[in-house]
Amino acid sequence: MMARRKAGLGERHKKILKFLEKFQSENGFPPSIREIGENTKISSTSVVNYYLNQLEEMNFIERESNVSRGIRLVRTLEGNLMQTAKAITDMFTVPVVGRIVAGEPVPVPSSDFNYYDQETGIDIARSLLPPREKTEDLFALEVQGDSMIDAMVNDGDIVIMRPITQVENGEMVAVWLSDRDETTLKYFFNENGKVRLQPANPTMKPIIIDNPAQVKVQGKVVLVIRRMENV
Repeated sequence: MMARRKAGLGERHKKILKFLEKFQSENGFPPSIREIGENTKISSTSVVNYYLNQLEEMNFIERESNVSRGIRLVRTLEGNLMQTAKAITDMFTVPVVGRIVAGEPVPVPSSDFNYYDQETGIDIARSLLPPREKTEDLFALEVQGDSMIDAMVNDGDIVIMRPITQVENGEMVAVWLSDRDETTLKYFFNENGKVRLQPANPTMKPIIIDNPAQVKVQGKVVLVIRRMENV
């Protein structure tokens, strides 16, 4: 049971505000709830949420419940208003081009990666992206399946992708398996001349591709937009 809140800011409120300001300044985007807990010595995410709700009530932060890392610092611990108005209103639309499977690969027409329906898009704030991330070529995919749940990517979520030509081990990517005519969302590892597509779900096994040429990387995940019931 939570203790009754006293008027004003407590020590945990202050620690969270200091961390939010420092993290935003250094990274250009907000921290996750888990990162807040780890850096302020709060072991429970529900307790972090409890204090964040209070800070929102006191108008220190704003929150978008359906967006991963959807916390915005409105004013500092000293009460100074943050210069975030431009960032908050700097919205742009990312086209939703299809669906990606986070599970066993399933056949999807290749046009799903190439067809941009101009009327299907999702609006996001520029401030949610890494500081140097370009917005021009970003595209979005709806996630189907639960193989990436330990990476906080759930069935029905939207992943914002950046097209890439080179991929580093450990990056979460959308891949096209050309020999199977199938797509999937997984962590990528190039090991001993083979490709391992690793799920973030302990109940699922990795997919091993003997011929790396058959793995066509379509994009890298740069942001996750949470479905409301997944929050």
